[in-house]
Amino acid sequence: MDALFSPESMPLTLGLLGVLLVLLVAVAVALMRQSATVDVSQRLEMHVGAKAQERPNEPIARRAIERIDSVVARSKQGSSIKNELARADLKLTVAEFWGIKIGAALLGVVFGMILGRASPLAQIASAIVGAIVFSFIPNIYVSLRAKQRVKAFNNQLGDVITMMANALRGGYSFLQTLDMVSREAPEPSASEFRRVVQEVGLGRSTEEALQNLLRRVPSDDLDLLITAVSIQMEVGGNLAQVLDTIGHTIRERVRIKGEISTLTAQGRISSWIITGLPIGLAMFITVVNPDYMAPLFTFGFPPEAWCCMPVTSLFMIALGYFAIQKIIDIEV
Repeated sequence: MDALFSPESMPLTLGLLGVLLVLLVAVAVALMRQSATVDVSQRLEMHVGAKAQERPNEPIARRAIERIDSVVARSKQGSSIKNELARADLKLTVAEFWGIKIGAALLGVVFGMILGRASPLAQIASAIVGAIVFSFIPNIYVSLRAKQRVKAFNNQLGDVITMMANALRGGYSFLQTLDMVSREAPEPSASEFRRVVQEVGLGRSTEEALQNLLRRVPSDDLDLLITAVSIQMEVGGNLAQVLDTIGHTIRERVRIKGEISTLTAQGRISSWIITGLPIGLAMFITVVNPDYMAPLFTFGFPPEAWCCMPVTSLFMIALGYFAIQKIIDIEV
């Protein structure tokens, strides 16, 4: 183990890990491109229950990935990942997403080995921590993309509802109104309402299609709209007038959220700087001068240096970050 992480063999070790990482990335890209070229008929066969043996011209690797994806997607965690990918509007299967996570973990191993050059044990610990941290980067990206998409949808919803109310006053039916919104509204509202129209065209009821929309875009404002539409379909009434009231309420809520976001911007930036500055500075010093940081990662007795100081520092940094986030989190 010491020979593997010695300074003489370090270039060879890093080179092997780099080649392995490049191969994994190349395989992931090839699988994603191959998944994108699968025609619509094959995807329809997959959803209606066609078995892999009935498609002899399909590559064996593609069939194996489909089987793995079908097994993984049925699990609780796989179902959650599938919903998150749908909310983020990423054209990835669960198996492809897990492949990206594995590639990110290997990249974290390489980064951790470079960062922990102070000692062989520090390299092992840094590689493990790097693999764990980097494996969550795809999840963080998907979560942030989904939140940004929901935020953009909420910001557009007030104008979309006004558009729907005007179309209903002009004599359009509700389904025709949704079709007009799918053609005239900006993204992501257009694509989401287009899915609603397509689901209704394939035989789903309007209520089911709207509930599916709410699952893809979890929003209190959208829930208010769907509730009003469902009540109107059951008891009747002037839907255009109801939509005008809802649209005004949503626009006011968006305006207030924007003002709160502006007032709390300094707190958010402070939390990022306070959290990232000591960690980034420690990483920079470790890369530039590993011997200076070596005592923090030298395992021995007493454990004050390598255990208490780093763990306590990380705990206090995380505590400060969550305390600031709690202060600036204002519900509307």
